[in-house]
Amino acid sequence: MSKTKLILVGGFLAAGKTTMLNALAGRFTGRGFKVGLITNDQAADLVDTAILTRTGVDVREVSGSCFCCNFPGFMAAVQSLIDAGANLIVAEPVGSCTDLSATILQPIKDKFPDLDLAPLTVLVDPVRLKEALELVQTLTHPDALYIVKRQLEEADRILLNKADTLSDAQIQEELALLKQNFAAPATAVSALKGDGVDAWIDEILAGGKPGAHLTEVDYDRYAHGEAVLGWLNAAINLSGAADTDWNAFAESLLAKLKDAFLADKAEIGHVKLSLTSEGKVILGNVGSIGGTVNMRGDSGVKGASAIMTLNARVQMSPDDLQKTVEKILPETAASFGVAASIINLKCLMPGRPNPTYRYQTVI
Repeated sequence: MSKTKLILVGGFLAAGKTTMLNALAGRFTGRGFKVGLITNDQAADLVDTAILTRTGVDVREVSGSCFCCNFPGFMAAVQSLIDAGANLIVAEPVGSCTDLSATILQPIKDKFPDLDLAPLTVLVDPVRLKEALELVQTLTHPDALYIVKRQLEEADRILLNKADTLSDAQIQEELALLKQNFAAPATAVSALKGDGVDAWIDEILAGGKPGAHLTEVDYDRYAHGEAVLGWLNAAINLSGAADTDWNAFAESLLAKLKDAFLADKAEIGHVKLSLTSEGKVILGNVGSIGGTVNMRGDSGVKGASAIMTLNARVQMSPDDLQKTVEKILPETAASFGVAASIINLKCLMPGRPNPTYRYQTVI
């Protein structure tokens, strides 16, 4: 019996990891694999899980801590998917997580040799790359950008994502920056459009050494880089008239939240939502206060009620983040004649990373 393939796809918040996993689910299934996906977050009610469940493949969620700080929980999710028949698993670590080579890949190689572990792939957003290399001005905290650089340093493969938003000259400029500053080979892809994704799949399936790089990580800076972000996950019931335009509501909510964070000069890691009504699903996200609101999913969604999951990672205190959401949500709802009732809300600041294992050498 062939080994189960395990692929980790990392990258900072808003790099496009969930969009990539969504694309990979269909592509790997089309190649004859029984696919499983694993999401990861500091709290439950994760939009990524809701999005990926729509792919029709098995999804497991590791919530409450990152993979590295709950290695047994991560491996339990892997085993659960294998038990369900998966022979290829793609896992998406928390966007603010780094040191994966030392804390995840090396322990897997050491303790679970029956897994066919793929090279660690890290996605990077073109704008975030230039911020991390201090080539553009940014409101993003230097310690958050420290995490971005450590992610790229430990990568086995780097994917410059969102290539569909760049000109050919810009792509070449960004790839040159990656080559100058990081050891891993880099290629340009668009997870949204599919450009370059199949070529990367071919490369990953062909093999390669996983976890070939270890990087020095200052855990004080790492911890602070996570802690500068407030993390909010909420589940919300919405009720309105029978003809409530949920597409317009969702887009307006994200736009108003972005404007509120911009007014506070609070950089966005990401803000995501998933809204379900009458069996249809609306997805939306914004990845920075200077970015655009992106809407996907079903169009023309109308109905008297909806359920929404909202995730926000914003550079402000958890208390301020919660206050902003609790102000903007009812204001937006009222403008659409909608009542919003929060079912569950958790707003937190991540604690200091405390990995289950941290290897000092490459296995």
